[in-house]
Amino acid sequence: MIPLRERGDPRRSTGRIGEEWARRFLESKGWEILDTNWRTRWGELDIVALRDGQLIVVEVRTTRGTRFGYGYESVDSRKRRQVRRLALRYLQENGLYHLPVRFDVISVLLGRDDRPKSIRHLEGAF
Repeated sequence: MIPLRERGDPRRSTGRIGEEWARRFLESKGWEILDTNWRTRWGELDIVALRDGQLIVVEVRTTRGTRFGYGYESVDSRKRRQVRRLALRYLQENGLYHLPVRFDVISVLLGRDDRPKSIRHLEGAF
């Protein structure tokens, strides 16, 4: 189910909707989703998946327009460092440190109806 727009912060609502579309996109390709919105006090991993014996951490960026570029363009060096640190913690807490890890980015461009105009998947983005 695609989440309804939340009251309050429209960016948070847009993000959750995009994450749900990204999850569906990956599942349609046969990916096993281990976790979504895995949180610690240091941050959150959007999607953690398993594919062909590899753990894949997916950062999802959702936009409603391209005026400021596509979502994937906003994954800066600070965000990449944070995601790597969180992934290490995830591996340790779940006893998965033996698996190879890859970091992907999915950029979702939403239309007015909250359906994706485009979904761009960048494998091995960082």
